[in-house]
Amino acid sequence: MGFTDLLSDAGQAVLNSWLTTRSYVTGYSPSQADVAVFKAITSAPDAEKYPHAARWYKHIASFEDEFPTLPGDASKPYTVYGPEEAAVTLNPAKAPDAAEEEDVDLFGSDDEEEDAEAVRVREERLAAYKAKKEAKPKTIAKSMVTLDVKPWDDETDMVALEKAVRGIEKDGLVWGLSKLVPVGFGIKKLQINLVIEDDKVSLSDLEEEIQGFEDYVQSTDVVAMQKI
Repeated sequence: MGFTDLLSDAGQAVLNSWLTTRSYVTGYSPSQADVAVFKAITSAPDAEKYPHAARWYKHIASFEDEFPTLPGDASKPYTVYGPEEAAVTLNPAKAPDAAEEEDVDLFGSDDEEEDAEAVRVREERLAAYKAKKEAKPKTIAKSMVTLDVKPWDDETDMVALEKAVRGIEKDGLVWGLSKLVPVGFGIKKLQINLVIEDDKVSLSDLEEEIQGFEDYVQSTDVVAMQKI
């Protein structure tokens, strides 16, 4: 189903709920999905009512100059993104009447006497459900991190600095988009996104490793961190 009317309170509530555990509409970095949804909203969401949507809107706005170059299909409308079933109905008059919905009992009725065949079918279904649940892969805890890497001065080779940072390879570490952010006096810092598997990569150890590039790096700071 995807997002519907993002100009209404109900639509922005759905967006806020979708972004509760996400930094971006899809994936781990800005894309045309974020651009489509961003353009469908005429102004920043109310931070008090929709804190997650407001946080996302402010972050995506920082990439506005890069919208045409972000990955993804720019021709897709915002309605193809979001939850498969949104908790909002554009026309309540057309919403199905709960009384009209058919009651389906997967495991038989308690009001009727069960025969041996019904019991067998029910037990088979329960066993199949239990086996499927046990076979479901364990959720891997991950974190989305935005990291600032500050150089010594305006003469620091930022291309070499970023190459050194991205040269760090670890199981459970994925580097994302980056940009240079002015900090004053002609100095720019590297701001880079990354995703880590919490059980495999220590963020503090990673920062120490980056700070080990003493020819380029003065310090590092975690700007944002969110569990995904």
